[in-house]
Amino acid sequence: MWLYILKRIFLAVAIIVTAVTLLFLMIRAVPGDPAAVLLGPRATPEMKALLHQQMGLDKPLVVQIVTFFRGLLQGNLGFDVFSQRPVADIVFEQLPYTIELIFVSILWAVAVAVPLGCLSAMRRNSVIDQVVGVMAVATIAIPSFVMAVYALLIFAVTFRWLPAIGAGSGFWDGLIHLILPGFAIGVGWVGYISRLVRASMLEILGENHIRTARSFGISEWRIVARYALPLAILPTVTVLGVGIAWLLSSAVFIEVVFARPGVGALIVNAVNTRNYPIVMGTVLVTTVLIVIATTLSDFINAALDPRTREKL
Repeated sequence: MWLYILKRIFLAVAIIVTAVTLLFLMIRAVPGDPAAVLLGPRATPEMKALLHQQMGLDKPLVVQIVTFFRGLLQGNLGFDVFSQRPVADIVFEQLPYTIELIFVSILWAVAVAVPLGCLSAMRRNSVIDQVVGVMAVATIAIPSFVMAVYALLIFAVTFRWLPAIGAGSGFWDGLIHLILPGFAIGVGWVGYISRLVRASMLEILGENHIRTARSFGISEWRIVARYALPLAILPTVTVLGVGIAWLLSSAVFIEVVFARPGVGALIVNAVNTRNYPIVMGTVLVTTVLIVIATTLSDFINAALDPRTREKL
């Protein structure tokens, strides 16, 4: 197990370095001069040249990459070109809002989807299975930003049951403000996870050890919860780890729709203003979060099923 962990950590570091390098090059390839955006139309060539020098854009691209990674090793993500505040401070001020939004979305989606998937597998081809299947396909087909708009119009504007914008102040107020955006992101995952759990559960329920458990007179729900679900949940754990990237991309739209603070809104504003330090710092942090999530999902799978350790 320790050898598997070391290999997976080494692979995660290699992925982060590669991803950050590619993103660095892609951001530099975006059309437009950041100095012209920051200084406005009245900027003189001398002012633009001075800002290029301050941002390090006058140096060769290789030197810029080396300087950026050298700063990373020292814990320096650069400085915001507008406020001159450290990028790390700005990003980590917004990051908790995005993390809590993703956590709430996944938490309620898994809590609803896993029992639905198990119930569909136990009642295969029944009316319950068909109803759950139709609902799953319907929720998967609706994009999260469309669900966000309709949820906002129905529950915040029409009925005024829930707040429309912002993140709230305090624990309970913040939790109430999370209901609509968390619902908009998580509802698609309810259908996806329930279908995945159902397919895995049907495969597991047909194996020999499940038949043996049934022969001893063990109840079906106990067989599902104790013997089938720990194995059937493995694909779901993997999908959730990989799905963090999809969740972060969904959070970008949801934070804009509900005017919430967070990493998504920060990225949009930074891209619009060509604020390279903020863009790179935000993308770096989100990339690390995605790699950590996929690595943790691999560790959980390896702990639940030792056979997966041989695949790396």
